Amino acid sequence: MSYRIAVDVGGTFTDVVCVDGEGRVTFVKVPSTPDNQAIGTMDGIGRLASVLGLEVADLLGQTERIVHGMTVATNALLEHKGAKVGLLTTAGHRDVLEMREGLKPERYNMRLPRVAPLVPRQLRLGVRERMRADGRVEIPLDKASLDAAIARLKAEQVTSVAICYLHAYRDDRHERETAAAVREAMPDAYVSVSSDVLPQIKEYERVSTTVVNAYVGPLIALYLGRLETSLNEAGFTGPLMIILSHGGVAPVSEAIRVAAATVLSGPAGGLAGGRRAAQMLDAANLITFDVGGTSSDISLIVNGEATLSKDRVMANERIALPSLDIVTLGAGGGSIARIETSGLLEVGPQSAGSVPGPICYGHGGTEPTVTDASIVLGYLDPDNFAGGQTRLDLAAALAAFEKLGAQIGVDAIEAAAGVHRVVNTQLAEGIRVATVRRGVDPRGFGLLGFGGAAGIHVTELARMLGIRRIIVPRVASVLSAWGMLTTELRLEAVHTSVGETDTLDVSAVRDLYEEMERGGRERMQAWFDGEIGFRRSAEMRYGEQVFEIDVPLDGIDLAAPDAMGDLKRAFEKRHDELYVYHLPEQAPVLVNARVATVGRMSRLPNEPEPKGMTACEPAGTRRIYLDHWQEVPVYPFAELAPGQVVTGPAIVEADTTTVVLRPGDQAQTTAHQWLDIASAG
Repeated sequence: MSYRIAVDVGGTFTDVVCVDGEGRVTFVKVPSTPDNQAIGTMDGIGRLASVLGLEVADLLGQTERIVHGMTVATNALLEHKGAKVGLLTTAGHRDVLEMREGLKPERYNMRLPRVAPLVPRQLRLGVRERMRADGRVEIPLDKASLDAAIARLKAEQVTSVAICYLHAYRDDRHERETAAAVREAMPDAYVSVSSDVLPQIKEYERVSTTVVNAYVGPLIALYLGRLETSLNEAGFTGPLMIILSHGGVAPVSEAIRVAAATVLSGPAGGLAGGRRAAQMLDAANLITFDVGGTSSDISLIVNGEATLSKDRVMANERIALPSLDIVTLGAGGGSIARIETSGLLEVGPQSAGSVPGPICYGHGGTEPTVTDASIVLGYLDPDNFAGGQTRLDLAAALAAFEKLGAQIGVDAIEAAAGVHRVVNTQLAEGIRVATVRRGVDPRGFGLLGFGGAAGIHVTELARMLGIRRIIVPRVASVLSAWGMLTTELRLEAVHTSVGETDTLDVSAVRDLYEEMERGGRERMQAWFDGEIGFRRSAEMRYGEQVFEIDVPLDGIDLAAPDAMGDLKRAFEKRHDELYVYHLPEQAPVLVNARVATVGRMSRLPNEPEPKGMTACEPAGTRRIYLDHWQEVPVYPFAELAPGQVVTGPAIVEADTTTVVLRPGDQAQTTAHQWLDIASAG
């Protein structure tokens, strides 16, 4: 028997999913270990082996590949616990990082504190050199200036060096010479070079991304090195692949080289699972809604595809690498409820995380959370949480809400219900940010709920937003990890080539794309021997515009007689889709050429459909609070027969997933035992 394993490290739990050669899915959840995520990963693999009745060495010896999503880079940025970075840049330009783009995040907030750059000014050093925008050398690289700067960084004991020279995207010779000198003088330092990380126009985006890469790179290298060693010692001989922010996977070496591309590593798996769900259920337009213990991630799948963005800001730092367009909220099962000095009830963004966790876990938590509210309201079974592995302390949670409610003059049940109303309002607003504020009507989408807590909230959110269709997978609590097994290898390349379509040399543009594809193929063939394909796109704008839009070049033949005319029309079509107008009399400008090199891995076998199952009866009843106390039937998720209909109010419960059906909701089980819910809202 062969296996494929995916591991997704969240703020509270680490999810491990495996698919065997016949398509059967097995999964486990273990507590995350924030101080060293590799410990939780190995714990999860050990638990998985036990569930399968195997020794760890036997399981790993039969595993074809492991795909991993992590939060190492995310945590380093959010907690400001990255490497000590020094920046080498063109003399006179060391303050680009601090001046940013001349704009504040809240431009009319006079009291907004200054954002401290990741590299303090004394570690941002100018080197005498200058490349012009057309690629000509204005000032040759001055060796004395470079040597003095490197000596200063050594004296300051920096552990990581970012190199970003003016216009290096045109000609990177000075950056390459500098990187070689740094590596010779500081062999233990991590080196991040802008022409390798982000070789494109726009100085602030380039220097910020290069610095972020240097800031998190040493931590990623250390963590993945330890994890690879642990896996190899345990018997794993296959490739360890890392899911990156753009939703594709890459080997460890690539994740270390472009460490900044791992900041959305975990949430990217959820969108991969969402794309797979869209295919399985013929639901081309979905809102993916992932509620974990610490945060919630919301995104869109339109016509079966997720949207990429290059405007990602994480912890006030610009990361201009392609990443999935995900809205993240500081609201989840572990979000802490409290009464503010104003007397208002607040929920989050502070989280109990996995340590100490919610009060009901009994691990030392003292502040009530959303999960504590869920058990007080009857949504969770205290005797059957996580498949019965953990017993929740209902009495402790109830006592905490009695104390919280006393501060505002309500009883414990009203306080817990208030926490749910507040967090549901926050989650609904997050969905509106991802849809309505971008001109998208959420009522035309299905709502795909996953993550450990989504099933409790998803039907109420559908009512609040007017969404009529809800989908909850059987693997909802581990869908991000499951989705990682369905994604493809991916490398991104970009090259700046500014020019209007009316005057561009079409043969030069064609040669550029072909050269980028050759480079992508060579890099990927170094660690992949399967089928390789390419996806071309262009970042374009009108000359007076500040920002570019991404234009897919599918179906455009750059060898055709009117190739530039086809490119212009493709831009106008995309501009119309985004902004409802275009300017036919004006020639658009091609700014950046992009190529995604895609390695098509063998598809997972479909999970066998359950045969011979008949409609099951409720396993019992539970008293839950839905504006008032009600006794409702409880159905075991795993025993629902394909096609069986469950009408709310009811609870559908699995080991790690609980779905609350409101009155009038109708849930029908799909062929693979997912819930397809028609909302009564």
